[in-house]
Amino acid sequence: MTKKDVTPQTYTAQGFGMMDGSFKGVIPGIYPSTTYEREVDGSYPSGRVYTRDQNPNYDQPEQVLSKLENGVEAMLFSSGMAAAVTVFQGLKPGDHVIAPKVMYWALRNWMLTFGVDMGLEFSFVENGNISSVKQTVVAGKTKLLWMETPANPTWVADDIAAWSEIAKSVGAILAVDNTVATPVLTRPIEYGADIVMHSATKYLNGHSDVLAGALVTAKDDDFWQRLRKVRNAGGAVLGPFEAWLLMRGMRTLHIRVKQASENALKIASALKGHPDLEAVLYPGLPDDPSHEVSARQMSGGFGGMMSIRVKGGEDAAMKAAARLELFKRATSLGGVESLVEHRASIEGEGTPCPDDLLRLSIGIENADDLIADIEQALKG
Repeated sequence: MTKKDVTPQTYTAQGFGMMDGSFKGVIPGIYPSTTYEREVDGSYPSGRVYTRDQNPNYDQPEQVLSKLENGVEAMLFSSGMAAAVTVFQGLKPGDHVIAPKVMYWALRNWMLTFGVDMGLEFSFVENGNISSVKQTVVAGKTKLLWMETPANPTWVADDIAAWSEIAKSVGAILAVDNTVATPVLTRPIEYGADIVMHSATKYLNGHSDVLAGALVTAKDDDFWQRLRKVRNAGGAVLGPFEAWLLMRGMRTLHIRVKQASENALKIASALKGHPDLEAVLYPGLPDDPSHEVSARQMSGGFGGMMSIRVKGGEDAAMKAAARLELFKRATSLGGVESLVEHRASIEGEGTPCPDDLLRLSIGIENADDLIADIEQALKG
């Protein structure tokens, strides 16, 4: 066996085998320098000029993530929002964008405010309805299809390959938010995506202690080079310590995602049909409307995110969340600890999220403990 033959779990755990160049430490050091010395002839022997987009601590996580997603290059950003917004900043006034109605709320709000101010035009389509995408795309005008699958917080899955076919038919770019599925379960480029986006704050880091984002591209084309220029000019980049922490978290990505996925499936199965619940939303359940699509493009599990709809509406949902003892009432997802959030009250006016819905980010704790906690909270 050669290094090129090893599995993604192995090369991620070993960080591509990169070591500290000076002392052969198995973990590369942190490089806080903001600038690099020229030679007397003006050249840069290190190949680096300035830290804004050339810090050595970017190299390892960018290479690992690019490899994980089967891409050709990756870029780190200061947050998931910074990464996502960069894609839209690569467009031009008048360009038309298609996105799902249910998606990460902060980004949808950005589209409807700052994106519109940039001169972009947006159409929002029903999640899980490929016909609505076909009916909305405009040849010569639609330049970007943005999808999120499974979609936060209802976890409806969309068919990446089908969206890709539509995008290619009109010469548009397909960008996929893969934050929830992670490359452990889904690799959108394999299904035709051009750009993959991650809020690396979530599963990639996995410890709720780093704010970061990332983009991965299927090809090094003109659009990707434009995004590189946007990142360099805008400066929304990660600090060296944060990049180092991100790589530390990524080393355990596979075992964390696997455990969270197993826990979520066990919890969703245990809660299905619960007398105090209207519904359990999880694509891993065989009768979930998104199960077929999810099973086709997710391998090794269905992720650690699920939602429950509590009988009695918003008041009952809020009271149940308040009675939880092991789940932390907090925004975010993808950490080793389990979190609960009443999304409608967080998203506010205009949210498509039902007011009886509680979003659960399932961690790596004992699943039976989490089930018992939810059951006692529902009983009141």
